[in-house]
Amino acid sequence: MTDVANLKTKIFADGADKAGMLDMYSNPLIQGFTTNPTLMRKAGVTDYEAFSLDILSVIKDRPISFEVFSDDFNEMYAQALKIASSGENVYIKIPVTNTQGEPAYPLIRELAHSGVKQNVTALMTLDQVRDVTFALAEGPSSYVSVFAGRIADTGRDPLGIMSAAVELLRPYPHLELIWASPRELLNVFQADAIGCHIITVTNDIIKKLNNVNKDLHEFSLDTVKMFRDDAVKAGFSLHTELTESSL
Repeated sequence: MTDVANLKTKIFADGADKAGMLDMYSNPLIQGFTTNPTLMRKAGVTDYEAFSLDILSVIKDRPISFEVFSDDFNEMYAQALKIASSGENVYIKIPVTNTQGEPAYPLIRELAHSGVKQNVTALMTLDQVRDVTFALAEGPSSYVSVFAGRIADTGRDPLGIMSAAVELLRPYPHLELIWASPRELLNVFQADAIGCHIITVTNDIIKKLNNVNKDLHEFSLDTVKMFRDDAVKAGFSLHTELTESSL
């Protein structure tokens, strides 16, 4: 297994909790940040603009993605321009379609021609990757975010799709593929093995980086101790009669 320090895939922190984001900002392994309206809502954010400006007042030197939230393409364009003006390190998350399933490719192309750095999100198929790549081709640095974790949630192995997506983006060095919504730490190393440029991870997965290459016998013992400690803390008891064991 590749050592964490030797990973070529960049790790971006995914979240909208300010304290958590700033904690990850102090971690040299974290090379960028992503957010979305769902994460913001879970974190209790009620003022989108105030939250964005507050975070950007601290995180100035690493890419950070903020998502538009309109369902109308014209309004998405206006929101994208406004959000993009907040900082040079800002990437605008554009959903691959609106809620009616209408492709956002014309909007993505127009924003690319306007010089807006984008993070096109919620992709799950290779035809979407191909069409988004073409729409971004003549624009600035941008991301193509494929939700590999959600693909896996359907019972499909996302590795084939992600590997093919890497090849689709290869002719466009200014575009980077994101392995989005990972479900376990192993996904970080899978992404690295296929040459995926970036993986977004939550704080829970980031904390598991301490387990990389941990001795499995030691990990087994730690697990046994955890079960015993939690049983004691819970005050569990059973009325039993001790008998001589044959073990």
